[in-house]
Amino acid sequence: MKIHHLTPKTILAALAVMAIPAVAIAAPAVTGSTSARTATVAAVSCPTGWGSLPEANSRMAPGSVTNVRTGRHACFDRLVVDVRGRTAPGYDVRYVNNVYTDGAGFLVPLRGGAKLQIVVRAPAYDGVTGKPTYLPKNGKELTNVAGYTTFRQVAAAGSFEGQTTVGLGVRARLPFRVYTLAGPGSNTRLVIDVAHHW
Repeated sequence: MKIHHLTPKTILAALAVMAIPAVAIAAPAVTGSTSARTATVAAVSCPTGWGSLPEANSRMAPGSVTNVRTGRHACFDRLVVDVRGRTAPGYDVRYVNNVYTDGAGFLVPLRGGAKLQIVVRAPAYDGVTGKPTYLPKNGKELTNVAGYTTFRQVAAAGSFEGQTTVGLGVRARLPFRVYTLAGPGSNTRLVIDVAHHW
């Protein structure tokens, strides 16, 4: 039986080979430096084919708006409008010079280089009782978007004649997409994603 003796050089070479996969696997999780974060985001495959032209669907929802939420993602910032009921609401989402309140027509000031007007074809009140189904604590700041890449401000612009309007201030006129999702439960969601870059 032949016995192989390991020299210090052989041991170091073996350790170096074993360390390569661990470094390669760990690399995407590094978030300390700006260059590491940039490399990680660059490795993410971002969706394409979005545009900045209006997107609309005229369907009216029998349900009502119950919440407005936002979230950050690797390639885009997301705004979600929760609507009670299984019928997906219609919408009209477009870049505008200014957003105005429903009914009264007052200017809704928004931070950012561009403004998205989001009209949800569902009221923020109960259709029978007239009681609000979505009553935010601060209509000028529906969610806290500090630190977001694209979003600068989310503000209420009222609910009138069966529709609800939200003003979204964004960094620049960037591409977006709009779609609806079922759930959770018997609710539906209107989703607006605005990309971080063209």
